[in-house]
Amino acid sequence: MYSFTNDYSEGAHPKVLDLMLKSNFEQNSGYGNDIHCSKARECIKELIHNNDADIHFISGGTQANLLVISSFLRPHQATISADTGHIIGHETGAIEATGHKVISVPGKEGKLTPESISFGLKQNCEEYTPRPKVVYISNSTELGTVYTKSELTAIHNLCKKENLILFLDGARLGSALTSKMNDLEALVIIRDDLKEDFRYLMKQRGAMLAKGFVLGMQFQALFEDNLFFELGQYANEKAEQIWDVLKEHKILFLAEPCSNQIFPILSNDLLKEFSEKFSYNIIEKMDDDYTAIRLVTSWATTQESVKALIEFFEKNA
Repeated sequence: MYSFTNDYSEGAHPKVLDLMLKSNFEQNSGYGNDIHCSKARECIKELIHNNDADIHFISGGTQANLLVISSFLRPHQATISADTGHIIGHETGAIEATGHKVISVPGKEGKLTPESISFGLKQNCEEYTPRPKVVYISNSTELGTVYTKSELTAIHNLCKKENLILFLDGARLGSALTSKMNDLEALVIIRDDLKEDFRYLMKQRGAMLAKGFVLGMQFQALFEDNLFFELGQYANEKAEQIWDVLKEHKILFLAEPCSNQIFPILSNDLLKEFSEKFSYNIIEKMDDDYTAIRLVTSWATTQESVKALIEFFEKNA
């Protein structure tokens, strides 16, 4: 059985493990005030060309989203997200559990647009509705699509005009930045008014690890030698090998492939055979005969598994 279910099945890249093993018996300061967190922060600051950035390391994506959104919003404020956004359907209502509404608006292939954000603002402009304050996006999106520079610029300009906070979920940012469809180097949003007391909020919500250096080591290994981008590019290349073959066989997609997430629409008969050899996620039943699925590649996806998948479609599609 070959797995294309997600990009976090395996433990860690050998370079990450090497640094952790090498540093295992060091005696480090706690709660992120250690040499490894410091080195990782310097690497990231250099990449984004901003020495004034506040950088914190959080143990997981849901916790990071919850922490950021709940910390930046006042009690009556809300977040705008595309209807496919991760904070809507994949985090068990974590944002709402903090008392803040997530306003769902129609996305375009998983992406927010200035028009959809404006729609959310107009629908929630009265005293008796939650007031939108944060605009949440992810890159790549839940459909594997990637924002262009012009799209991000338009969203940023609207947020600035309406005094909204633009928050980018960076869970799949490595894949987005190394996508062939990408036309920007990085998106950096820094506001001094949001920095104050953030470590207090991290501690209050259980996001400040005593052994923060364990996170610091991982980020240090990822960013010291551009490993973060190499892994994203590798995953994209494996995905591209797959989607090229699917396109040759006239297979349709739920969204145009451009990152390490692929969403082919397969006949149920073909999917039954496919399930005997490959694992994946079912995304949507298109009708009685066709189903959209998700295939995901990662830094650990082997050429053997890609070859097996390609051979399946060459034989059966």
